[in-house]
Amino acid sequence: MNIKEMIARQSAITALARSENRDLTEDETREFNELQAKIDAAKAASPAPASAATGTEGDDDAVRQAVAAERQRVNDITNLCRTFNIDPKSYTESDISVDDCRKAILDTLAKDRGPINAGSIQVTESGEDKFRAAASDGLLLRMGREPGKVADGAEEFRGMGLRDLAIECLTRSGENANTLLRMSKDDLFSRLCRDFYNPTAAFPAILDQTIRKTIVEEYRKVPTTFQAWTTKGSVTDFKPTPDHSYLLGGVGDFELVPENGELKNSAPATHLLPQRKIDTYGKQFSMSRQAFIDDDIGFLSEVPAAYTRAAKRTIDKAVYKVLVTNPAIYDGVALFDKTNHKNLIDTGAAPSQATIQDIILLAQGQTDPFGEPIYEVPKFLVVPMGFEFVLAVIFKSAQVTGSSNNDINPLYNYPLQVVQSPWINALAGSGAKPWFMVTDPSSSKSIQVDYLNGQETPTFRRMEAPGVLGFTWDIWLDWGITAVDYRGIYKNPGQA
Repeated sequence: MNIKEMIARQSAITALARSENRDLTEDETREFNELQAKIDAAKAASPAPASAATGTEGDDDAVRQAVAAERQRVNDITNLCRTFNIDPKSYTESDISVDDCRKAILDTLAKDRGPINAGSIQVTESGEDKFRAAASDGLLLRMGREPGKVADGAEEFRGMGLRDLAIECLTRSGENANTLLRMSKDDLFSRLCRDFYNPTAAFPAILDQTIRKTIVEEYRKVPTTFQAWTTKGSVTDFKPTPDHSYLLGGVGDFELVPENGELKNSAPATHLLPQRKIDTYGKQFSMSRQAFIDDDIGFLSEVPAAYTRAAKRTIDKAVYKVLVTNPAIYDGVALFDKTNHKNLIDTGAAPSQATIQDIILLAQGQTDPFGEPIYEVPKFLVVPMGFEFVLAVIFKSAQVTGSSNNDINPLYNYPLQVVQSPWINALAGSGAKPWFMVTDPSSSKSIQVDYLNGQETPTFRRMEAPGVLGFTWDIWLDWGITAVDYRGIYKNPGQA
């Protein structure tokens, strides 16, 4: 076998290993090295140029170096791919370099597995986390609630009662399953009570997770209307906003500056803004010992849901109470005042084409705190229950209703969104039922609901309650309502 044939055999050995996506076997490595030793010996014995049949020494050297380089490339790429649990076949069979392969792998990881930051730690879901998620979703499925994306394995827990789930949790923590199965429900409840305040215990954590999902789902579904036209704010603590909060304005018009002229100094006027403040509102509920023994799974759904509905409806009622009772606001004047705020209609009447046009024109004559006209854009018509069909006729009829001349209706398809609330009816009682028009917040705000750190849904926590025989939770929500500007809302006193 001449030098050229030995080099060809070496190439065949490495090509076979590359095609099978593996390293050289022990026999292949030994054969490769023996061939290399013979090649080196042949070159040493015949330093003169080889014949045309075997090729020149330079050609042999180039081939040998190419084979060695290819072998090194395949090994490096294979090791690199195994580090990231990636099949190296597509890379080793191509002509890609090791550096380009490394870049391609990182690009793939960034796309499929999220960003990779130097020094970051990738946290993956543990088996215990998966168990708790599956158990929680199984409870929700059993209660008839849809938990959104259902966790893997949730179906296995759909038919499991509270006692069985408790035994499963305690067994996973290392307790003897046979001992737990022999316990009565009452004894098992007493055993669980010892772990209720343990942050690592599985059973109370699963109850927490189930309650949390119930609260989020229920809060979204509660039929309230205040959020449609009020603005949402966020504060970081319970202190009132500082007294020196001001609205800048009153700077006047820009003045002509002649060539080489000077810009004149101007001190902007200021106007005191209202102070915003939030408070905490909450309740406490318990899963009784009797509920556990009776396997009352509905507790985890109905009780937290009831308190969640109560929280959101409390805000809804409080917002409309501001509109109906018309309290004094930050400037010491009632929110709706004809003289000072210019946002109150003289004579009360039900919504009609004429009265709606009047309240729109009232808004369009409004000025800012410094006497400058502003563009108020009517957006919402907030009315008590009972005007839905009347307003549908007003806004959907091309002609004025009852007109003998078929006059064009100027409110036809007028961009006012109707918002109805039964709280206006309830709070007004047997008296006149007021209604309101709210402008787009981009022109002027009106009522703002602030939350602590923007948290809209109630917060809850496990709590030890003396004298309560059961598992107890506190549930609360931090919020406050402020009339931040009277220019964004207008009132017609309505009629009885």
